[in-house]
Amino acid sequence: MLKKILIRLTIGLVSIVLILTLSIMSFIKTAPQFGAVPAGPRLEKISKSVNYGDSHFINQITTEMDMNFPKMMGVMYEWIFNSDGRVPPKPLPVKFNERVVGYPDSLAKITWYGHSAILLEIDGKNILIDPMLGSAASPVSFMTKRFDYEMPIDLNVIAEVDAIVLSHDHYDHLDYSSIMKLKDKVDHFYTPLGVGAHLERWGVEPGRITELDGWEAVQIGETKLVAAPARHFSGRGLTDRNKTQWASWVILGEHEKIYFSGDSGYGPHFEEIGRQYGPFDFAMMECGQYNERWEAIHMLPEQTIQASLDLTCKAMMPIHWSAFNLSLHNWTEPVERALKAAKIHNVPMITPQIGYRFCPGILQENTAWWREI
Repeated sequence: MLKKILIRLTIGLVSIVLILTLSIMSFIKTAPQFGAVPAGPRLEKISKSVNYGDSHFINQITTEMDMNFPKMMGVMYEWIFNSDGRVPPKPLPVKFNERVVGYPDSLAKITWYGHSAILLEIDGKNILIDPMLGSAASPVSFMTKRFDYEMPIDLNVIAEVDAIVLSHDHYDHLDYSSIMKLKDKVDHFYTPLGVGAHLERWGVEPGRITELDGWEAVQIGETKLVAAPARHFSGRGLTDRNKTQWASWVILGEHEKIYFSGDSGYGPHFEEIGRQYGPFDFAMMECGQYNERWEAIHMLPEQTIQASLDLTCKAMMPIHWSAFNLSLHNWTEPVERALKAAKIHNVPMITPQIGYRFCPGILQENTAWWREI
């Protein structure tokens, strides 16, 4: 009798696991937010890239995370039972209605929306970079939640966009809901190789998508856009890891040179980019969601400052923080550690409030706004 009960329980558990597995696979295959895997002519082009290895993209140097099973369990434990300080205790102040005044139109302007989302106005063009403006940096909303802002991001007030530039396809950089709301306002999309497959699935016409390999360049009016290396990875589902490329971006305007790091671990590519295109007037540098276990793909704040030195930038701004809780550190730790390192190495660092429109070529008066939260 006991044997029969155990057999039935086993069959029941196996059936439940099988049903759950099939349901998850079906959801991933059919839900649009997962995007699409490159195929056909797009995959043929990808396969010719020097950055494409055995069926997937590779980094310039060995890039592995220190995450064996025991360490992964340790991370899960910390994530569940040690969440103090990882989320702001009250809504973050924003300055969406404030802007720099009194400076020439020829100077570039930047509006930071938190995390890595940037509106760059340069040479008469409006360029949105990694416009993750939605509420969840994940395929389903219960997995993550954007920090509360005193005023929500209103996509309706964003004017016509000349270009959207994407660094890679992770959810905290390529957001399905944001793209769906913005796509009809955008003239053109610029992405690393393969990322256009997601956009096409979401209804963006192929003629409005340009995919660039490492070091390839394109003109947006008077502005030159260069896909530069980064040290990271890609993927939106269970089976598409590193099927699309990742990049940082060099933006060469008529009057200013600007750099956007995307996501990246520290590596020799920063010095290489600095040699080829520096010195930069301004750099927007990843600084947040790091951990020593995965510093190969996300810089520690001190490495962010060193990378800024490698690039030879006149001023820098930390990004990839103050929007999502995607790691184990306190939400203000990235900017505090970066400020300390910047002071030691004499790197000019600015920390604008979310939503404030400013000139990157002119240092604004910094306030440690996050300390007032």
